[in-house]
Amino acid sequence: MKKGIVKLLVLLLITMLVFTGCSANDTPSKEEGTVTNGSQSSEQNVPEEVVFDIGISQLADHPALDDARRGFEDGLKELGVNANIHYQNSQGDIPTSLTIAEKFVKDKVDLIYAIATPAAQSAKQATSDIPIIFSAVTDPVDAELVDSMESPGGNVTGTSDLTPMDRQLQLFKDLDSNIKKVGIVFNTSEPNSQIQVDMAKELAPSIDLEIVEVGISNINDIPQALDSIMKKVDAIYTITDNMVASAINVVSEKAIANKMITVGAEDSHVKDGILVTDGLSYYELGRQSAAMAKEILVDGKSPANIPSATSENTKKAFNGETLKVLELDENNPALQGAEKVQ
Repeated sequence: MKKGIVKLLVLLLITMLVFTGCSANDTPSKEEGTVTNGSQSSEQNVPEEVVFDIGISQLADHPALDDARRGFEDGLKELGVNANIHYQNSQGDIPTSLTIAEKFVKDKVDLIYAIATPAAQSAKQATSDIPIIFSAVTDPVDAELVDSMESPGGNVTGTSDLTPMDRQLQLFKDLDSNIKKVGIVFNTSEPNSQIQVDMAKELAPSIDLEIVEVGISNINDIPQALDSIMKKVDAIYTITDNMVASAINVVSEKAIANKMITVGAEDSHVKDGILVTDGLSYYELGRQSAAMAKEILVDGKSPANIPSATSENTKKAFNGETLKVLELDENNPALQGAEKVQ
């Protein structure tokens, strides 16, 4: 009797082992389907979710630079790049931008996105190892961020906000052929701004225009500078100057009060009252920068081998309210194809 019970127990144990083995073969283990160092399991091909640490260093608060940041963050999401964003703003203080960059290096972020020339220069000074993507930099070569646009070299590349200035200056003549003198207010401490002033002065004669510039060193100087220059010119051109952009509403209000045509270098100027632009979108520039970040972080490319680039997409826009106040015709050929803002 006891032997029969023992045989029965053995039979039951064997049966249980067989069914357990079948169950184990039908259900993948936790190890199957995971990814290590970016590779995929040959069994399940389920990618591991890699999260990158990205430090964003922005020079100052104003719509253009904010758009460059938003475009970058949205671009990363669109491209499926998962990232922890560590955002810092130096509020226009260059020493602070260096402190921010050094903190990112200490924290060992995977990439630094630097918005505006001083922020990019600070990031480059802080590290030669961590990849750096810049944006809102007019001349990366002159700023000594890259060796050349085609072959950046080192750990830095990015997107330039150099605008189609010839088309923008032509808008003055297209809107009013009587315009002769165009005024530019710019920050004398911002190298990018001086570069643009020089470019405008070089291009202007071929369009039968003369550039009259006035330099400022403090944002509080803008109202007085505008009052001074508006006595000497027929219209105002707002370049991509960080200090002026921070007070662009002051520029537009004074120009409107003086019934002056204004042309801006980029679309955020128009949103704040500048009449028209045929220029870049900083949001799109940010998205373009995100594509470079993806090449570095996901595809494993070196910044040295990713050419720096200017904006791939430009945008023509005009401010409907400003147009109305200036009593200009919305059907003017100069505004053909432009998006109406407000």
